[in-house]
Amino acid sequence: MKPIPPSTLVEALNWRYATKKFDPAKKIPADLWAALEQALILAPSSYGLQPWKFVVMQDAVLRQKLSAASWGQTQPVDCSHYVVFAVRKDLDATHVDRFIDRTVEVRGGSKEALKGYRDMMLGSLEKARANGRLDTWQSHQVYIALGQFLASAALLGIDACPMEGIEPPRYDELLGLSAQGYATLCAAAAGYRAAEDKYAVAKKVRFKPAEVVHYI
Repeated sequence: MKPIPPSTLVEALNWRYATKKFDPAKKIPADLWAALEQALILAPSSYGLQPWKFVVMQDAVLRQKLSAASWGQTQPVDCSHYVVFAVRKDLDATHVDRFIDRTVEVRGGSKEALKGYRDMMLGSLEKARANGRLDTWQSHQVYIALGQFLASAALLGIDACPMEGIEPPRYDELLGLSAQGYATLCAAAAGYRAAEDKYAVAKKVRFKPAEVVHYI
């Protein structure tokens, strides 16, 4: 793989912002969306367990309802693609075994050879469960995927907006996530900024590097 120039990355990250108003007439081309889906699928997670589900909202009626469950924000309706990021609750041995089966399917070998790895993962999950932090740990993994999605969108010239100003219980109800063992954490809208979005030209405000980057 040929690396991109450092300036390309910095330029893309300076260009991106949390888009408040999307142009509903502009849709993300299929090949670019396919690449963004791959960015989600390829996101890293602890042990590679991928404790998530990414719900791509295509139903216009449901998107209207999600807008209402997002304090009336219009991004769920106006954007090209709207993704709900959900975490797998109470991760257990069934999920780990699915991952082990998939590992054997992709890489070959046997489940017996992976027993030590399986036991180590289960031990970590049970320790986190006993400490009452299992779901929090897994939720952190989902935010890694969100970050990868936002950075990937910027590199592709696609606008995006991470959204936590939503009502997760209402999302869960509308999407039937609780019955599947998942819970909404956040969402992300993707598409193209509207010409009248004033935030598109606002200067990016960040603390000075010396205040946030510390060398030891």
